[in-house]
Amino acid sequence: MEIKQIAQYKGDIIKKLFGVIPNKAEIFSHQLKNKNGMELHIIDYGATITAIKVPSKNGKRIDVVLGFDSLDHYIRSFSLPAAPYFGAIVGRYAGRIHRGIFTLNETTYLLNKNSNGHSLHGGAKGFSRAIWKAEENIIAEGASVTFSYKSPENEEFFPGNLEVKVTYTLTESNEIKIKYQAVSDQDTPINLTHHSYFNLDGHESDIKNQELFVNAKRILETTENIPTGRFLDLKNHPFDFQAPKKCPQAIDATFVLPQDVQPVASLFSEKNQIKMKVFTDQPAVHIYVGGNCFNILEGKEKANYHLWSGICFETQNFPDAPNHAHFPSAILKKGETYTQRTIYKFEMMS
Repeated sequence: MEIKQIAQYKGDIIKKLFGVIPNKAEIFSHQLKNKNGMELHIIDYGATITAIKVPSKNGKRIDVVLGFDSLDHYIRSFSLPAAPYFGAIVGRYAGRIHRGIFTLNETTYLLNKNSNGHSLHGGAKGFSRAIWKAEENIIAEGASVTFSYKSPENEEFFPGNLEVKVTYTLTESNEIKIKYQAVSDQDTPINLTHHSYFNLDGHESDIKNQELFVNAKRILETTENIPTGRFLDLKNHPFDFQAPKKCPQAIDATFVLPQDVQPVASLFSEKNQIKMKVFTDQPAVHIYVGGNCFNILEGKEKANYHLWSGICFETQNFPDAPNHAHFPSAILKKGETYTQRTIYKFEMMS
C-alpha cells in the first residue's frame, strides 16, 4: 500500500504519517523541536520515541537513541528472539512478575506469560504494541504531546479498567520531560516506564567508551532475573557506578535509588561532549545494555544493532513488587491517581 506523505504544522510540532498497520489504522509521527535545534520524534504505536536529535560541538545533530526507519520493523521487532522494546512505553507492569502470578484483595491473578514462564513488560502485548491517541500542545515549557490509552479489564488478565496518559515535553533547556498518569476502577498493579536505548556517540555506534554514573548503593538481588526480595550492597561490586566509569558490556540490574537525591544517573560521551542526566521520582532505575536485532532487522540508516548498541535507563518501581510486601507498593487503589515523572536532560560540555 502506498503511503502518502502528509504533514501538519502546529507551532514547533510537525505531524507526519509514519505508516499503516495491518488493520489499516494510520500511525503518525509527532516531531517536536526547540529553539536550540534539538528534536524529539514520537509515534502513536506504543507511544514510542523513534529519534532524539541533539546538537553537538561540531554543529551536527546526533541521533542518540536506537530505532527503526519503518513501522513494519517496529512491529516485527516483537518477534525477534528477544524483543528490544525500542523507545516504547512499557506497562501495565514494567519488568517481570514471577510466574505471572500475584494475589490482590484475596484474589489470585494469572497473567499472560511471555518470558521463560514469567510475565515481562505487561505480557504478550502490553502497552508497547498498543495504538495510543495523541494530542499535541504548545505549552510554556515547550512543545508537548499527550498520549492516551484505555486498557480494558482483563487485558493481559490484569484487574480493572485503566486509563493512562503519558505526556512528552521537549523544553527549551534540552530536557525531555515524561509525565505519567493513570486511574483505575479497581485496585490494580501498575509500573510504567520508558524503554529508549541511549547512545550519545550516535545510534549506529556502541556504548563501550561512554561513562556511566548511577547514584545508588544497592541493587536488587535476582535469580534468573527474578528478584529474591534481598538487596546487594554495591561496595566493591562491578556495578558500583557512584564514581563514573565506562559502561559495562553486560548489565541487566535494578538499582535502588536514594530519596531526594538528583540526578539519579548520567551518561557522558567524551567523543561528542554530550552528557545526559536522568531525574526521577521513582524508587528504582533498571539499567540494561543491549539492542541486538540478531542480523534480522536493520536499524535506522541501515545500522546493525548488536549487544552493546545502547543503554536503557528504565525509571520505575521494583520488578515483582506485588509479590514482595517489603518492596514499595505497586498497587493503584480504585479511584486514586498514579503519577510518575522522569526527565532526560542533555547538556553540551564544551
